[in-house]
Amino acid sequence: MNVNVAAQGEADQAITHFDVLIVGAGISGIDAAYHLQQHCPDRTFSLLENQESFGGTWLTHTYPGIRSDSDLFTFGYGWKPWHGNPIASADKILNYLDEVLDEQDIRRHIRFNHKVTTATWSSDDQIWTLEILRGDSDETSTMTCNFLWMCQGYYKHQEGYTPDFPGMADFRGQIVHPQRWPEDLDYSGKRVVVIGSGATAATLIPAMADACEHITMLQRSPTYFATRPNVNELAEQLRSLDIPDEWTHEIVRRSILREQQMITAAAIHNPEAVKAQLLAMAKEHLGDGFDIDRHFTPTYRPWQQRLALIPDGDLYKKLKSGKASVVTDRIDTFTETGIRLKSGEELEADIIVTATGFNMAILGDIAFTIDGKPMTFADRITWRGFMYSDFPNMAWVFGYFRSSWTLRADLISAFVTRLLNHMAAKGVKSVTPVLRDEDRNMKLGPFIDPENFNPGYVTRSIDRLPKQGDHEPWRFEHDYHAEKDILPKADLDDGSLVYR
Repeated sequence: MNVNVAAQGEADQAITHFDVLIVGAGISGIDAAYHLQQHCPDRTFSLLENQESFGGTWLTHTYPGIRSDSDLFTFGYGWKPWHGNPIASADKILNYLDEVLDEQDIRRHIRFNHKVTTATWSSDDQIWTLEILRGDSDETSTMTCNFLWMCQGYYKHQEGYTPDFPGMADFRGQIVHPQRWPEDLDYSGKRVVVIGSGATAATLIPAMADACEHITMLQRSPTYFATRPNVNELAEQLRSLDIPDEWTHEIVRRSILREQQMITAAAIHNPEAVKAQLLAMAKEHLGDGFDIDRHFTPTYRPWQQRLALIPDGDLYKKLKSGKASVVTDRIDTFTETGIRLKSGEELEADIIVTATGFNMAILGDIAFTIDGKPMTFADRITWRGFMYSDFPNMAWVFGYFRSSWTLRADLISAFVTRLLNHMAAKGVKSVTPVLRDEDRNMKLGPFIDPENFNPGYVTRSIDRLPKQGDHEPWRFEHDYHAEKDILPKADLDDGSLVYR
């Protein structure tokens, strides 16, 4: 399925300096642009997008069934009502973003096919200089800005993560990663094995099952799944009463956030009860004869990894129907005709899909230099999870793992625009997080505590991520319900931010 929405009205290429440059025109970048227009209308800005159109994740991924794994009342913007079902396909999300670009007149600010390769800060000039590679012409150019707003996400769009399985070169069929799905892939009547059991696998399998001869989910270890109908009854009731869209969106959004808060708290304080509830959902769909202990009972506690949602129980339905199956085992080697498992069982396949995750891109894998010194991001300490020690005039939008990414993008956008206005009021040009005397001996830990959240793409890259401290403002809370109260009131003059 091609979900690309045509890019039109690209920005004026003649202008090369802006007050703010936003890197990325996906969910986060569009949100940043909206907030700049609303709260800093006097600031000039442009969005630099590496791809040929907007949308980020929803443009990159074109595999069958591609959909959100968060509800669109919280994954969508707080300021743009969502009218569809809670879980939405990529084309509907792209159409939603397309409407935003037109309604907010943001499209004209985007420069497509602009890949940032280096970013250099000059304290003397108080500006960032970016080297740009034009993907449509291989030409290079430079652009400058006062503030750099990194909204490019957290993974490499050009490649997914596939482990180096033994024997891959021997397989005579086709190996596909969902992130690089071929437009002409024909899986009708084919035997397909999907390696992985996360949200991507849970989306692919029900979308492909009816066309395949058979499709198998091969997992090393189980994942927790939650099931629910892909409809929000509260939203439907409010719509039937002709409640204004903005009110419906906000009421439903608050209801969902309250429910998520309760589930997260229960997963932390009473994980066995949450586990029992999730396994009961599986048993309800799959029946008594299915080996739920083996295939759907993880070793980690609920929410230590992302809890995948399967709307209307579609994955379970395909498993129960026999059109799909699940195998829990380890791979010994690929063979000419499929995969041999550690147990000795062989899975025959015409196509193998490696739904095995992402490769993280730390700050877009851009080479940063400050006053002639190359900066290693892993040596920095985060300031509230989106600014970093000794990095002037730069913010990186990094969303939540348990809650919708957009919730944090929205909080950061509101904060950054407040900070920019604060700087203007002070008559300064730069702001840099700097450790105070009382911060220099604080205990440091990883940017993401593996005891709290430990998916593979995080643990593989933890040594490349910054550190966090043991007290504010040098922490990343990973908790929307805390940050929604903390960030709007955060002190901009507590000494941890140095202005020039």
